[in-house]
Amino acid sequence: MFDKKPRTSVPVNDLIARRWSGRAYDSTRPVPEKHIIALLEAARWAPSCFGDQPWRYIICNKHKNQAAWDQAFSCLSEGNQSWAKDAPVLILSVADSIMSKTGKPNRWGQHDTGAATMSLCIQATELGLMVHQMGGFNADTSRKLFSVPEQYMPMAMITVGYQLPLEKIDGEVREREIAERARNPLGMNFFEGTWGNPYRENQD
Repeated sequence: MFDKKPRTSVPVNDLIARRWSGRAYDSTRPVPEKHIIALLEAARWAPSCFGDQPWRYIICNKHKNQAAWDQAFSCLSEGNQSWAKDAPVLILSVADSIMSKTGKPNRWGQHDTGAATMSLCIQATELGLMVHQMGGFNADTSRKLFSVPEQYMPMAMITVGYQLPLEKIDGEVREREIAERARNPLGMNFFEGTWGNPYRENQD
């Protein structure tokens, strides 16, 4: 995966800086099973409310189970299908809406599932893999095709694989891959003491 480190206000962990959501996958390179297990282990050890671990993941590896991969692919929006077709692995992330220890609603389940997925993304970066999380998929279709119980909420479809070398990427995908990464100014999303009071950078 080529380097697209952002310009940060201060230095951050290298894996966090290197992680980004590309779209140009190398369709000829399968993901080794040991790497897939490492991604799942990273997600497994994420924090969660009361240690409830509400996340569930359905792994669809094209080189291991083409039928499952085809089902996952069919859930994607047309725009995402245009590039996700080359990703060797598709993963459906799902969040439990019920606390397993109490049987009560778990309003933190989706938050915790997102935390687990971020752990998966960081581990992927360490292994030289590229991950892209997508909201552009049909949750109802995925629920039906993968027999997801009603109490679980399909959250995202995730591509995993190796990035196509830059010299092999062309067209619109190339433009999107090489575009500079950007985020809102720090004070737009982070507040100090109360809502709307921008957190100001006071660097000693």
